[in-house]
Amino acid sequence: MTRKIFQNATAAPQNATPIPLWQQLAAVAQALQMIMAGQSGTAALAEVPARLRPGVQALLFQVLRQLGRAQALRKQLAPKAPPAKVDALLCTALALAWNAEQAPYEPFTLVNQTVEAAKRGTLQRQAGFLNACLRRFLRERDALVAATDSDPQARWNHPQWWIERLKQDHPQDWQRILLANNAHAPMSLRVNKQKTTPALYLQGLEAINIDASLFGEDGVQLAQAQPVHALPGFAQGHVSVQDGAAQLAAPLLLQGLDVSQTLQVLDACAAPGGKTAHLLEYAGADAHIRVTALEVDALRSERIHDTLQRTGLQERATVLVADASKPEQWWQQANQGQQFDAILLDAPCTASGIVRRHPDVRWLRRESDVAQLAAIQAHILDALWPLLKTGGRMLYCTCSVFKAEGDEQIQAFLARNSQALLLASPGHLVPGIRAKGDALPDNGAGDHDGFFYALLQKTETAAP
Repeated sequence: MTRKIFQNATAAPQNATPIPLWQQLAAVAQALQMIMAGQSGTAALAEVPARLRPGVQALLFQVLRQLGRAQALRKQLAPKAPPAKVDALLCTALALAWNAEQAPYEPFTLVNQTVEAAKRGTLQRQAGFLNACLRRFLRERDALVAATDSDPQARWNHPQWWIERLKQDHPQDWQRILLANNAHAPMSLRVNKQKTTPALYLQGLEAINIDASLFGEDGVQLAQAQPVHALPGFAQGHVSVQDGAAQLAAPLLLQGLDVSQTLQVLDACAAPGGKTAHLLEYAGADAHIRVTALEVDALRSERIHDTLQRTGLQERATVLVADASKPEQWWQQANQGQQFDAILLDAPCTASGIVRRHPDVRWLRRESDVAQLAAIQAHILDALWPLLKTGGRMLYCTCSVFKAEGDEQIQAFLARNSQALLLASPGHLVPGIRAKGDALPDNGAGDHDGFFYALLQKTETAAP
């Protein structure tokens, strides 16, 4: 079944010339080399010709999810690391072929086509080396795999520091998190209840043979990912693509606030605008709510405009290209220097909770990034807190499972802010769906990414 999925994903359009597998493998290896040199997966895939991109992305994601094992196997076959381009092609083949049950093509075919990629590209002189390594791998696969089983990075396909941090932060759930990170993330939609209902939208999907299920207040989860243009009503703003954990933000922040009163809400670090739109959708068409959306990156801020225009909410939000940590540069323009009733801070983070959607992240991050990003989060928190009215609420969230960016960050903030009161909050959400028998209650987010939420209220006097 796996092979069928990948063959469909990499097939050329009808009447087009079929794309040779060796060509796809060469492009995957080039993208992998770029990632290992520090480029993001998005940037690496942007260099791939559009005709090849869908198939290359599918193969690249599998390579990245199995890269720890591939690197360990390469060390068994070639203890001295070959040049980066050769190493990338060799690891590509090993990542795809080491587990025959999950291989997108027969391992023998992958080996042949990898060698062909070397011969047809700039690695003709290394084709013999690649052939020798991969033929040995085919002959001794079971023994070589067994020899790497004791290597945690090979077993879990994450950097060693990442594994150790998860063990420390989540002693009961670290294995579940790692397993979830190596699985495919579902495609989740948020239904705009100003235009339809989840139940009606589900009926519409069933009418065109798209299998899906409901979750949470507004969520629909697809059994298989679909192009957005194939989703009924997407262009008209009936639904948006948003992970189930991210869909918790708007209800958490707005529940308990009187949306019949005029409310000024700040969405800091707002791109691509999904939470901005959800705040306005959730409040309702009759609510007196105005959202200011900040984004420091001008190109990313355009995505907020696109989201608001598609959902028909552009008149109820103001988008500013600004640094959330420097209110003196934008506060007057945003709210005439008046304090906000509510603030949503989806802070920049390691993205350690969305690794199954972005499998390059684990290989791009360094352990030192955690402390650096935690310092940035603390700085933004401290900069925005004075902008919140007494009695107002701030929702701090990150798509991270690391406690330095979640629970530890908030505990430190509470220690230095006596007027900050922590309200009932989800805390750290482990990626994936809850297993049968879990003691924790269902959070209504379906099969979701890893996330952290803390809801803070500013009190008149020091919090007890």
